[in-house]
Amino acid sequence: MTLAEALKEHGYRTGHFGKWHLGEEPYGPTAQGFDVQVPRWNKGWPRQGYHAPFGLDGLEDQPGDYLTDRLTDEAVKFIEAHADQPFFLYLSHFAVHDPLQGRADLVGKYERRRAELPPPAGPEFLLEGNPDSPAPADSASWRRLLEHPHYQGHRVFPGRLVKVKQRQDNPQFAAMVESMDQSLGRVRQTLEKLGISQRTIIVFCSDNGGMAAANFGRPSRVIAEDKLDAAYSTANVPLRGAKGWLYEGGIRVPMIVHWPGRGRRGVACQVPVISTDIFPTVLEMVGLPPRPEQHVDGVSLAALVAGEAESVDRDAIFWHFPHYSNHGMQSPGSAIRMGNYKLLHYFERDTVQLFDLSRDVGEQHDLAGEQPELAARLLRRLDAWRSSVGASMMDLNPDFDPAATPASVSQ
Repeated sequence: MTLAEALKEHGYRTGHFGKWHLGEEPYGPTAQGFDVQVPRWNKGWPRQGYHAPFGLDGLEDQPGDYLTDRLTDEAVKFIEAHADQPFFLYLSHFAVHDPLQGRADLVGKYERRRAELPPPAGPEFLLEGNPDSPAPADSASWRRLLEHPHYQGHRVFPGRLVKVKQRQDNPQFAAMVESMDQSLGRVRQTLEKLGISQRTIIVFCSDNGGMAAANFGRPSRVIAEDKLDAAYSTANVPLRGAKGWLYEGGIRVPMIVHWPGRGRRGVACQVPVISTDIFPTVLEMVGLPPRPEQHVDGVSLAALVAGEAESVDRDAIFWHFPHYSNHGMQSPGSAIRMGNYKLLHYFERDTVQLFDLSRDVGEQHDLAGEQPELAARLLRRLDAWRSSVGASMMDLNPDFDPAATPASVSQ
């Protein structure tokens, strides 16, 4: 059972607007508890881009339309149509997923701002490798390679090295972010206009870190210098890594909860939480009974939001990524965060890394060699969790050819 199904059982009108990316038919939104789906397109990216024509079934467009704005139009209509009854609006924008295409007026605004930026204080890109490689290096070694002629340009380099953006200066991405910000403003204005803002909970969050490393799903890809704004959306500094990585740059995302009349205001909570907490949190906030057999991976954050608790009842949170990503050349792996400590476990060579995020949010100082007992304890806890949830693990590829690396393909 999904959150939408649980709410629908109690009389909520449910609407999904935007990207789904949780399965094709017959596993789309209308089979998962949503009364309305706009558009009828189950993938996680736009079919034809952000500028009309969109080519999306169920979403009309006219010349000059921008996708984020049109989805907001439809979401506002949904709110207006159901303002007199409980409703659940899941506004899941395609933005800021690539293709990186901002609205023209906002792109111009941020192009002017970029022209006013001071020169960068350091490299605009850094090399990053796979810590699970047979001969892993360190950041200092990778930085020295930046000057080597074999590591110029933008592609997959020998040793599975890729470049990671270090400077936020992409006008297309900035424009997409502002369009999404405007969308949230329009939703809130609609709630105010209809007089229902004080009885509407808003949860704002993202699904992954920024695309600071390019998409190398096609490992032979070479990115031209004049196409960098289309390949690298942003920088996650001071966080390490990018979308598709287990470093904080890939998994740490914004989350804002607005609970009128109950939630604390203007407070930043330092307790680590995860997206699976949203299901039990919303149920408790709206006064519905929990469904522990469904939201087994999450805990309610209602008491945290209300300021009635300073922690949640669990000792760790987990991530499991048992496949290769098209962003970066990282090994498949899992991660556990327990308190301030985070352990990453990679599957190719059974490599682990250990970081103290309270002192090293950029994950530059691996403590696995200095604190082997702690690393072993966290790995045992991670193993126990994987076993308890039946986490799928990868099988070794009997046809693996170590000579056919991404770098050899792209050369």
